Amino acid sequence: MIQKNVTSVSAAFDIVLEEIETEIDFVNQVGSRAFEERDYEKAKEALEQVGLVTAFRSKVVGLKKEWDELTAAEPEGIDEAPEATSRRDLGRLQRGLRTPEPEFRLPILKVLAEMGDSGKTAEVLDRVGEFMANELQDVDHQPLASNANLPRWRNTAMWARQALVADGLMKQDSPRGVWEISDKGRQELEQ
Repeated sequence: MIQKNVTSVSAAFDIVLEEIETEIDFVNQVGSRAFEERDYEKAKEALEQVGLVTAFRSKVVGLKKEWDELTAAEPEGIDEAPEATSRRDLGRLQRGLRTPEPEFRLPILKVLAEMGDSGKTAEVLDRVGEFMANELQDVDHQPLASNANLPRWRNTAMWARQALVADGLMKQDSPRGVWEISDKGRQELEQ
């Protein structure tokens, strides 16, 4: 495959995923406010919207994975791409600067196992942060543009949790605010 700059496409996927996360954060805030104000119709609408956007995010993650697999092999016979066009700098986080989502999977499962298979979200995240202290980059500690109170690594860990739930390694029907490892997740840890 002749490739111009495969990292640009991967970086574009990262940008899109980050913007989708920002949108999900916003809709969550709207839904939370509506719930607090007892506007249950608006809260329900926000919940449905988050479901749709989260499903869309999963599709984008799948496309990114497909792209990464497609471009995994080094092209032969082409050292450098022509300089005819260049990608504009979008002022976003460069690919590879933040700790990737998959790096959080095993630490989350280990922390849950240490906590007796479940824990409150904030406590689990605090322990994951301690567990991964030597792996997290400076950029991981920076706040998200959408929420100045949320460090990037905590947001990434929450998305990793979503992937663990989707893969059946964490329970989907846990009470709100509680993370629980599943039987399949415990088996994964034993391997």
